[in-house]
Amino acid sequence: MSLRSVGVLGTGKYVPERVLTNAELEKMVDTNDEWIVSRTGIKERRIAAEHEDTSDLAFRAAEVALAAAGITAEQLDLIVVATVTPDMAFPATACIVQERLGAKNAAAFDLSAACSGFIYGLANASNFIATGMYNYALVIGAECLSRITDYTDRNTCILFGDGAGATVLGPVEAERGFKSFVLGADGTGGELLKVEKGGSSCPTSELAAEAKPNSIYMNGREVFKFAVRIMGSAAEEALLKAGKTKEDIDLLIPHQANTRIIHAALERLNLPEHKCVINLPYYANTSAASIPIALAEAVEQERISQGDTLVLVGFGGGLTWGASVLVW
Repeated sequence: MSLRSVGVLGTGKYVPERVLTNAELEKMVDTNDEWIVSRTGIKERRIAAEHEDTSDLAFRAAEVALAAAGITAEQLDLIVVATVTPDMAFPATACIVQERLGAKNAAAFDLSAACSGFIYGLANASNFIATGMYNYALVIGAECLSRITDYTDRNTCILFGDGAGATVLGPVEAERGFKSFVLGADGTGGELLKVEKGGSSCPTSELAAEAKPNSIYMNGREVFKFAVRIMGSAAEEALLKAGKTKEDIDLLIPHQANTRIIHAALERLNLPEHKCVINLPYYANTSAASIPIALAEAVEQERISQGDTLVLVGFGGGLTWGASVLVW
């Protein structure tokens, strides 16, 4: 059976209106703007309003992506939402988005691979289309990380923000589209980055006994070392699988976690900074939403032309990682 080439037909993003600056965080915890910027590159982040859930952010980004692709919601065959902050345990956030879009013909499910989730979602959805099972898929990365952030923890509260990015996938000409995917996981590092409470090992009924029951824990030093190593190696592996080299890269779209991690990847790939999308200063780490938001912004800013070779790469809790080579 011959496989179809699958590419991105449209992109979209949505970020909440509220901006939380480093100056505001200085009033909340023992930190300062210079310390945050020098160690992370982050200047501000977006915070969802009380009435905004993850599905609301996802829906808004999806509307933009569908309009850009010229695809109606009823034409969608599949909706995948990558998130670690679903609206609820079930139903899937993807099903909530499906109902709001009116995508009555689409299958829908959530995917949890933390900050690597969007790449995992792209790989899953593109395979459905490549085999001919489906024609059009909507892949969304969406997070309300503010809901699981401990704003008394100076080490983590500076890092995270809320937002959503979406892509519509469909068949494209043979020379275009996704040329490779690399997905990986190392469960031995699961303890380094996690939200422990609220699952079957510590159900919701037990949460009331904890002062801070449901917030992000991260061993920053170990996660940093892992990220610096895996971002470059995963990108190189994806290039090799695609039959391309570092010199072929027109634009790198990395997970936005820390500018020092991004610059380490640029150094390994011998890329100048102008060939990389870096919007971390304005949105912070939005987990599964970071890569699709960055991709959507690159499209908005006309930084991508047809035929360009893009490398998408990310890492996250699990520990997980993912990379893809995409010819636009």
